[in-house]
Amino acid sequence: MNKQVSIEQILPLVRKPGRYIGGELNAVDKAWEKEQVHFCLIFPDLYEIGMSHQGLQILYHILNRRGDALAHRCFTPDVDMEAALKANNLPLFSLEQRRPLVDYDILGITLPYELCFTNILTVLDSAFIPLNAKDRNEEHPIVLGGGAAAFNPEPVADFFDAIVLGDGEEIVEELTEQFLQFKQQGYSREEILKQLSTLTGVYVPSFFEPQYSDSQITCVEPLLPGYTSVMRRVLPEMQSPALLSKPLVPIVKPVHDRLGIEIARGCTRGCRFCQAGITYRPVRERSIDDIMELAEAGIANSGFDELALLSLSTGDYSCLGTLMTKLMDRFADEYVSVSMPSMRVGTLTPAIMDQIKRVRKTGFTVAPEAGTDRLREVINKGISEKDLMDTCQDAFALGWNLIKFYFMIGLPTETDEDVDAIVELARKAKLEAGEGRGGKVKINVSIGTFVPKPHTPFQWEPQISRDQSRAKINRLKQLLPRKGFALKWHEPEQSYLEGVFSRGDRRLAALILKAWQNGARLDGWSEHFNLNQWQIAAKECGLEMDAYLRERTTDEILPWDHLHSGVDRQFLEQELADAKKQLYTEDCRNQGCQKCGLCDFKTIMPKVHEEKEVSPSPVQLNREKNAGSERRAFVYKVRYSRMGDSRFYGHLEILQLIFRSLHRAGLPVLFSQGYNPSPKVSFSQALPVGIESRAEHFFVELAEPLSSLTQTIKNLDAQLPSTITVTDITLEKKVRQSSCCAMYRVTLGELSENEIQEKVTAFIDRDQLIIERIRKKKRRQLDLRPLVASMEVQEHDLFIELFHYHGQAGTNPREILEHGLHLSPEQALLARIQKVEIREIETPV
Repeated sequence: MNKQVSIEQILPLVRKPGRYIGGELNAVDKAWEKEQVHFCLIFPDLYEIGMSHQGLQILYHILNRRGDALAHRCFTPDVDMEAALKANNLPLFSLEQRRPLVDYDILGITLPYELCFTNILTVLDSAFIPLNAKDRNEEHPIVLGGGAAAFNPEPVADFFDAIVLGDGEEIVEELTEQFLQFKQQGYSREEILKQLSTLTGVYVPSFFEPQYSDSQITCVEPLLPGYTSVMRRVLPEMQSPALLSKPLVPIVKPVHDRLGIEIARGCTRGCRFCQAGITYRPVRERSIDDIMELAEAGIANSGFDELALLSLSTGDYSCLGTLMTKLMDRFADEYVSVSMPSMRVGTLTPAIMDQIKRVRKTGFTVAPEAGTDRLREVINKGISEKDLMDTCQDAFALGWNLIKFYFMIGLPTETDEDVDAIVELARKAKLEAGEGRGGKVKINVSIGTFVPKPHTPFQWEPQISRDQSRAKINRLKQLLPRKGFALKWHEPEQSYLEGVFSRGDRRLAALILKAWQNGARLDGWSEHFNLNQWQIAAKECGLEMDAYLRERTTDEILPWDHLHSGVDRQFLEQELADAKKQLYTEDCRNQGCQKCGLCDFKTIMPKVHEEKEVSPSPVQLNREKNAGSERRAFVYKVRYSRMGDSRFYGHLEILQLIFRSLHRAGLPVLFSQGYNPSPKVSFSQALPVGIESRAEHFFVELAEPLSSLTQTIKNLDAQLPSTITVTDITLEKKVRQSSCCAMYRVTLGELSENEIQEKVTAFIDRDQLIIERIRKKKRRQLDLRPLVASMEVQEHDLFIELFHYHGQAGTNPREILEHGLHLSPEQALLARIQKVEIREIETPV
């Protein structure tokens, strides 16, 4: 069976087929036979989530720059794609080559969060790979895990051959070197696992066996002599910026559609609930020069219009003021904005805010975490109510009208007064807008239930029940005013399941498997999550899920005790005791070592840079290229074709792709005025997903005339996917969106020419074709028959000519196939349709 053709046959039938076709800018597709070690990096969630993950991109480029290895990608298929693969007995495949996952040497599965655990089983099952590691043989890939949730992987340990703890940059290179040796010397699977266990940071679950008594773990017994625990791998310093000079540019819009630059790794602020603050320490900052190099290359090679400075606490970057001035001076005139997703109250100075808004005001989110100073002292947050109010006042004064707050409920020692104080804090923040602006500003309050995490001072604390969580949320709903405020919350049921897995043990593998068999899928998505499936599965497995939320004592064995973050247990116990006393622990990056036990001060230590005094750049909107209303615009009409896999791009995806291609090609595109400037590009009518076209166009307004149309066509073609080709560029007097008549060629594989002709004849004889549409909750009827200019069969292909009137309701070939020729929805989707040509017509009055 030709797998590629078979996959193409199911792509038109699934939602967002662009998730599965690859072809992104800067994706690497090396010759399979020339590389000795083959990785497939898998993110166990949908494409839109996985393509926003920085770690996957880092490992992807590390491996693909080697001369002896390649790395491809795969994401969890949506439920419709999973069903389609299963129905057609097709294996899950990689994006780069549509090669079955079973062909690879190593499957590297990210463990980003607990609610993706069933997605791991979906990937393995869809790839025809045994779910349990013990059932795999020499013909199967090694299934390797790693990521934030790897510090207690026990609930999914049975599904993995090995798991990496900590930073992956160095260890992935060592794994490659070892696999070269394994393949050359013909190692067995057991020998491979024994060798992997010798690498610092590699955990092989099958070499440890938990022991239980009365449903409580009593010990984790090592089964391999000398291999009694696993120490987290720590990267001494950030790697070269050259590694990420060509970022992957998604086609389907991800949740974070921007260039991410990791400016620092680690945070030692010491929030006692925060696992990342323990498992990513110490702080290792990039230099300003390295960050600028990453930004220059990343924007030039991607076309992104937003640059995100990534860190656990971006505001704590030691040279942030200097960095922001340099970035905005460099990129403001190119309409590239800078966002900082993880800012901290007290680090957002007016000067930094002023820089942020030079292009467009990106989101403004602060995380007080708790409603009172007392509770913030318990969790070691290190900010006061005054700090928060000062930050809000500055933000409102600089033009922000929306501030997002994030709080947790159920924190240790929390009282009803602490919950009520969340509302009072939001009220006070809104008042900081001052007289006359209070009605214009809005406060969004987001609530999450506290989930105790392994390796933190609060790992021994209980998690509140679903009922308690729901009661607190309902109280906040009652207390928070409607006008000027909005309340959002993470569903308590999802937090409950997260809590079960967070401190779970290996007995939960049976629960995950049973729930998955019962239909649990994509549990991180509220539209898919169903706690009842898990409750039924727990009953079938004889497990009491509530027991996993209980308080632990500091002297009991924890399921992850054999896995070490590098931070001493004594330090965590002391932090727990200090929390109860409301004692503050200083940040070791600037207040001296706090004796957590991680650093050896030879290779592992905080790496921070000194802020240098620079003259602040005058904040102004230098919009020379954008003065569309002040200087002449040169309007060009760009005609292009989109064939092959590009037919699976949605209209919004095409828009973004074109915007970025114009930027990379260096065209002086004009931008709209206002707080959120956008490129002045106008597109022809949206083409339905799955339809090819040789007759698409867009208008673009430029600040300068093009010196060579031929060279511009070449430049644009070099930036576009190979399936999209510019055919012509002409200078126009103005942007003209006119009506047209479009000819479509339709290939219907399942019908004979006579069958097609009979359907066409019956359609042509009709006087009308009334369909009903629902738009904005209103039903309306539309006669499609007058929109069909002609229809005829030529050599088995069907040619349909349709009127598309600008600004009026229209139709598309699929709608005609379904309603006019009475094809089934599946037949209409599987028909190969191509827009062949268009001609402009007058719009009827």
